[in-house]
Amino acid sequence: MSDLWIRIPLTSNYAAAYAAKDVDVDVVAAYPITPQTPVVERIAEFIANGELDAEMIHVESEHSALSACIGASATGARVFTATSAQGLELMHEMLFIASGLRLPIVMAIAARALSAPINIWCDYSDLMATRDSSWITVIASSAQEVYDSIIQMYRVAEDPEVLLPAMVAYDGFIMSHTYEPVYVAKDRAPILEYVPKNFKNRYRLDPDNPITMGAIADPNWYYEFKYQQVVAMRKAYEVVKKADEEFGKRFGRSYGFVETYKVEDVDIALLTYGGLYGTVQEAVDILREKGVKVGAIKLRVFRPFPYNELFNAIKNLKHLVVLDRAITFGGVIEGPVALEIATLLKFKSLDTNLYNYIVGIGQRTVTESDIIGIVDHVSKLIEKNVVPMESIYWGVRE
Repeated sequence: MSDLWIRIPLTSNYAAAYAAKDVDVDVVAAYPITPQTPVVERIAEFIANGELDAEMIHVESEHSALSACIGASATGARVFTATSAQGLELMHEMLFIASGLRLPIVMAIAARALSAPINIWCDYSDLMATRDSSWITVIASSAQEVYDSIIQMYRVAEDPEVLLPAMVAYDGFIMSHTYEPVYVAKDRAPILEYVPKNFKNRYRLDPDNPITMGAIADPNWYYEFKYQQVVAMRKAYEVVKKADEEFGKRFGRSYGFVETYKVEDVDIALLTYGGLYGTVQEAVDILREKGVKVGAIKLRVFRPFPYNELFNAIKNLKHLVVLDRAITFGGVIEGPVALEIATLLKFKSLDTNLYNYIVGIGQRTVTESDIIGIVDHVSKLIEKNVVPMESIYWGVRE
């Protein structure tokens, strides 16, 4: 197995670029935005030095970047792009075009807070604003996971049972600019055996076999198209699972929908996503050394939402603390992931108490001490038999 890989220091941005190279993308279109820019800068280097035979399209905005990706993907090309924050929101219109046309575009997201006020640092408000756009969504917690997940998402997105675009997100700055040791392929041939390029498994624009894509649909037919996307996302659930399992068998690494850490003997667990998961694990270790039994859960796949896997992870818990890194303004619960889990608890008739803490907004520092403080706060609520309906904004200056 080790003959397949070399281990080099990479940021999550560079890991995304290496993944795009190793799946042999045909077209890359992107516009620079902090903290994503190094992704496409590195891809441009790969193209310039002959490591990747691809077309790099320089455009005037992120809207144009995704538009170019849509056009290229519609012809059957393997396509990649990357963005962040306001750039992702400028793409927002085109996100729905890409998914509605059933185009298997893959995009890397260096998650960043949305302005105003201007903020170039990390939270997940940009990603969560896309959650109804019919894109398969993975949130990675390490540079290795970024590399592996982007490769996996080509396998998923291009599956003829799915044919939906996919995005792989990771913490802006916290991960996008931090170096970690990452195993990357010595040669792309084994990767392409896992994700073979086969543009003939889907409809595409071809002068020799002309079709129309994206034509107007009246209300009766529009509904049918949208339901087809519903079915495709439901099928993606099993395809994501199988793609990850096969990746593990071939290459020795797999991630699942969720990851658990020391939850077997606990009543309380903390659930989060992205790079914060590592901090939570450290806090769990510190608390256990003090005799406080607590565990951690990482959500990796956000769309399709992994209800079954999450149910198995939390079904024996008395108390679940969800640490959200974005805000659903005006929601009954204002953490987007906690809102999903509240639905799960209701429909699975679980008695688990749900506590939602909003943390790290605009990259407000979250340390192990903060996590320990949250556990202490939850413990006091448990003693008082109080389960707040509203989200708790940890550390905010009221």
